Amino acid sequence: MAVKTFKPTSPAVRQMAVADYSVLTKKAPEKALLKINKKSGGRNSYGRITVRHIGGGNRRKIRMIDWKRTKDSVPAVVKAIEYDPNRTAYLALLQYADGVKTYILAPKDIKVGHKIVSGPDADILPGNVLPISSIPVGTVICCIELTPGKGAQMVRTAGASAQLMAKEGKYAQVRLPSGEVRMVSVNCRAMIGEIGNAEHENVKLGKAGKTRHKGVRPTVRGVVMNPNDHPHGGGEGKSPIGLPGPVTPWGVPTLGKKTRNKKKQSGKYIVKSRKG
Repeated sequence: MAVKTFKPTSPAVRQMAVADYSVLTKKAPEKALLKINKKSGGRNSYGRITVRHIGGGNRRKIRMIDWKRTKDSVPAVVKAIEYDPNRTAYLALLQYADGVKTYILAPKDIKVGHKIVSGPDADILPGNVLPISSIPVGTVICCIELTPGKGAQMVRTAGASAQLMAKEGKYAQVRLPSGEVRMVSVNCRAMIGEIGNAEHENVKLGKAGKTRHKGVRPTVRGVVMNPNDHPHGGGEGKSPIGLPGPVTPWGVPTLGKKTRNKKKQSGKYIVKSRKG
């Protein structure tokens, strides 16, 4: 898949690069697999804004995706490749031999008519899901569970893939897209292959309106505010923030401040950090 560019008929179109949706085979989603997505506008139950810059945007419904893939040894056929407005990856609509339909993230090079199976005896083919204990070392994988039976939580974005590096006892070592090497239980499941739509990183919105369509409202820089509105504000004309480092409107260090708790319980499973 590639991205499409346009003749520069306006300043926005000059910069714009949109996804080429020719790979999609179905426009309307499966009604039985939709759920209403209620918007909050960034407000909590008291009506106060707790997350800024959220509001507006196109209406969109949640596609219910089968993250667990527990229908073992039941073959499924890919019926369609669809767009999902809630994520960067495309979806593949599966129909199992017993008639059940589900959505999964579409792996790279998957086509309509391909057969997909899950379970420990499945072949090492894109789209198939196996326990890590049944996957050979060196295989490229995605949609990885962190806790057995909980469903895929890692490596779910467009173009992402991880690699199974080693297996020893109860745990396997997986190299994630960030470069981090992490221990995962061999009972966790993973999908073979790489998530499709890798060209998504080349998409350029081109104009402010497209950001509003995504439900993102404008952001105002703190340095142009008054000092009663933001710690960066105030001063005559253009002025620096006047602090040792940038902070949020509430004075919390930000923009590069490390927020991960070094004492986090799951940190013991990290063999090598993404920083090396």
